[in-house]
Amino acid sequence: MEIPSEFRDAMLEHAAEDHPNEVCGMLGVLGGKVVAHYRIKNAHPSPYRYEMDPKEHFVTLREVEDAGWEPAFYHSHSHSPAAPSDTDIRLAAYPTNFYLIVSPHRFDGNSQQIGEEPQVRAFLIDEGEVTEESVVVTA
Repeated sequence: MEIPSEFRDAMLEHAAEDHPNEVCGMLGVLGGKVVAHYRIKNAHPSPYRYEMDPKEHFVTLREVEDAGWEPAFYHSHSHSPAAPSDTDIRLAAYPTNFYLIVSPHRFDGNSQQIGEEPQVRAFLIDEGEVTEESVVVTA
């Protein structure tokens, strides 16, 4: 997946603004490249979970699909690695669409911060099976 830096930065800014709560949103993807970014309200603000506001989710999904793009979904992990949690895996409802997770820092597997660089990772989640997709950030 190719992500122009402006969209990567927008997701990370969104995560920083609502820290420590998780944030969520949607991306428009065309030919494997992110072409649009949409913030969506977290209906249940919490540092440990997110739920896209159902109305915003529906309206944004419609806009993305009407533009001829594929939707991808993102949310933040403010205190843990940018990898799907058990809850993320259980609640994944779109098996052919990417889920991106952004984190302000690099964490180890025990949620201990090990680096300052932000993380953006993309995954396909289908019936509990998680496959990571490479992310290339472009200028």
